[in-house]
Amino acid sequence: MTLENQTTEWKESWRDDCLTTICAFANTNGGVLEIGRRNNGKIVGVDNPKKLLEDLPNKIRQATGVVPDVDVRESDGKQYIVIRVGPYGYPISYRSRYYRRSGSTTQELSGRSLDEFLMVKLGKTWDGMPVPYVKLSDFDVDAFRAFRRKAIGSSRLTAEDLEISDEVLLRNLRLYDGDYLNYAAILTFHQDPGNWALGAYVKVGYFENRADLLYQDEVHGPLITMADRVEELVYSKYFKGIISYQGIQRIETFPVPRTAFREAMLNAIIHRDYTTGNPIHVHIYPDEVLIYNDGKLPENWTADDLFVPHSSKPHNPLIAGAFFRSGQIEAWGRGVEKITASRKAWNQPAPFYRVRPNEVMIGFSVDTGVKNVVDDMGNVVTNVVSGEANVVSDGENVVSGAGNVVSDVVSGADSIVSGIVDQDASFGEVRAKILRIMGENPRVTAKAIAGMMGIALRHVQRNIKSLKDAGVIERVGTNRSGHWVVKRHG
Repeated sequence: MTLENQTTEWKESWRDDCLTTICAFANTNGGVLEIGRRNNGKIVGVDNPKKLLEDLPNKIRQATGVVPDVDVRESDGKQYIVIRVGPYGYPISYRSRYYRRSGSTTQELSGRSLDEFLMVKLGKTWDGMPVPYVKLSDFDVDAFRAFRRKAIGSSRLTAEDLEISDEVLLRNLRLYDGDYLNYAAILTFHQDPGNWALGAYVKVGYFENRADLLYQDEVHGPLITMADRVEELVYSKYFKGIISYQGIQRIETFPVPRTAFREAMLNAIIHRDYTTGNPIHVHIYPDEVLIYNDGKLPENWTADDLFVPHSSKPHNPLIAGAFFRSGQIEAWGRGVEKITASRKAWNQPAPFYRVRPNEVMIGFSVDTGVKNVVDDMGNVVTNVVSGEANVVSDGENVVSGAGNVVSDVVSGADSIVSGIVDQDASFGEVRAKILRIMGENPRVTAKAIAGMMGIALRHVQRNIKSLKDAGVIERVGTNRSGHWVVKRHG
C-alpha cells in the first residue's frame, strides 16, 4: 500500500486546514489529497459525499485560486473524496501565507525560504535582484581586465568581442536589471562585494587537529579572481609540495592537485548562498582538506547524484554565466567529474561529500606517507625534500648544494644539517624540517616544533624518536634545560 509522501496526503474528514495541503501541492510538484482515509491508510468514508463533491471545488478555488479535480470513489461500500492538484507555475497562497511539501509534511514558508520561493516562481534568482545606488565607477577596473584576459585566453570570447565599454560588457552578461546593477554584477566585479553580501569572501585556516587552529587568512575582493587568489595563497603558504625528479624533470606534488582544488573552489563560489553572511571555509588538516559552503543541492538531489552525469543547475546562474564566459568553468555540470578525474590522475582517492540542509562540504583525504620516485632505470632519484632545499639529481644520488650525498634529507646549503647521510630509509619532509629547526635553535621543544610546522605534537614526538633511534640526533641534558645535537655523517 502506498504511504503518505510528498505527493500524497490522507485526511479522515474535511477541515479548512486541508487548504494548506492543497496550497503546498500547488507550490511543489502537485499531489493527491484523499478525504475519508485515516493516516494509516484505512478507508473510513465520508458523510454526504455528494455535498462535498459540489462544495469543495468552489471553496478551494475561492480560498486559493487553485482549480482541482474532485472525484468520489468507493471501496468496500465506503465512499471517499479524491482531490487532485497539479503544480502551478506561480505562487499560490492561503490567507496570505505560502506553503510547500517536504516529504510527507506541509510546511509554511517564511524568511529567506519564502523569498527564494517567490523569486523562483517569478523566474528570478537572488543574484539577479537589482541593487539601487551602486555606480559602475565604484567597480574594480582590474576585475574587468582579468575577465577580458581570461575570456580571450580560453577562446570563449575574442578580442574584438571585448572592444566594448565595461557597461556594455555587464549588460551583455545580463548583469543589469533595467538601469540598476544586480547582485551578480556587484559580487563578480566590485572590489568590496562584502558591503552588500557579508559572506562574500573565503576564510582559510590550518588546524593541528579538529580543535586547534594554528593560523588563518581571509581572501576578499571580486569573485571573478577569487579562485586565483585563494589557490595562490593555499599553494604558497598552506600546502607543502613534495619535490621529485624524473630524469631532469622537476616534479612538485601537492596534497591536492591544483586542478581538483581550483574546481572545488569554483563550485563553492558559484553555487553558494550569499544571503547567510557566512564565508566559504577552507579547513586544512595534516590528513585532509575540507571546503565548507553555505548552500544546498537542487531539490530532491543527494550527494550520490553529484557523481553521475547530470545537468548544470547553478544556484547563482548569472554569476555562473560570467564565469563561463571567462573560461573558468564548463556549462555542463562536470565539476565533480573533473575533480575526481584530477585526483585519479595522481593516484589519489575521489573526493567525499557531506550534505546538510543548508551546507555542502567537499573533502579531500591527504596521504601523509612518503613515497620514493623512481626513474626509468629503476633508481630512486629523490624522496621528499624540504621547501628551502636546492636539490640536484645526478641520476643515481641526490646531492646537496655543498656537494654531499644526502640520499633522502636535504636542507638549505647554509643549514647545520646539510650533508646528513642516511643510506637506508627516507626521512621525509617532516623529519627534514625537524632537523632544520633543531639546527637553527638547539633548545627548541617538541611542542614548539609542532606549532611551527602545524602538525600534531604526537607526530613530532614519533619522528624525533625515529631520528634518535637512527643516531641522527642526540638530546643533551634534561627535557627542560637540555638541547639538541644534530650529528653529521660521511
